[in-house]
Amino acid sequence: MSTIIKQNGFTNETLDWKAWLDVVDLDRATPEQMDVLEMSHPKAKVQDYYRFLAHQPAILRQRSEAFNAIMYAPGGLARADRELSSLAVSRINGCVYCASVHAQRFEQLAKRNDTVAQVFDDPASAGANDREKAIVRFSIRITQAPEEIGPSDIQALKDVGLNDAEILDLLHAAAIFAWANRLMLNLGEPELARQG
Repeated sequence: MSTIIKQNGFTNETLDWKAWLDVVDLDRATPEQMDVLEMSHPKAKVQDYYRFLAHQPAILRQRSEAFNAIMYAPGGLARADRELSSLAVSRINGCVYCASVHAQRFEQLAKRNDTVAQVFDDPASAGANDREKAIVRFSIRITQAPEEIGPSDIQALKDVGLNDAEILDLLHAAAIFAWANRLMLNLGEPELARQG
């Protein structure tokens, strides 16, 4: 278990998420709902988030296919960098649940948590090296002022070694969390995970 970080209302602890609206009852779920839950995430059948979104299985299928391709596809941007972008966007958007999940995933992949503490404390200056700092800064900028992104923002990423495929992956990772965070923030709330 990594060191627990709690800063500014954010944590790397494992959280649950409780929907404010009714979730799909698995005993009454349609075959299409069960199928989309199975393809979405290994724990989708026990998580309120997926069980709520399963009310619209076609949309959940599209969401899960896009999310899984963006976050887990081989090649392009390293997985740790995708998680770092997701963490930064979630921190800026105020999504405590998503920030905790992606903090943990970054820690697992990077084998350290210094950058997580920095993102929780002061995202604008976070990053253990120039590459991480550029990824976090771009993720913040695309979240706060997407209409202002221009060639200089892309060049800043190239200057720290990102190639075109990595930049596109970074943009996808940051962009999908505009969607993911808004669903989480407006459909329910995080709570400490039950132990045992």
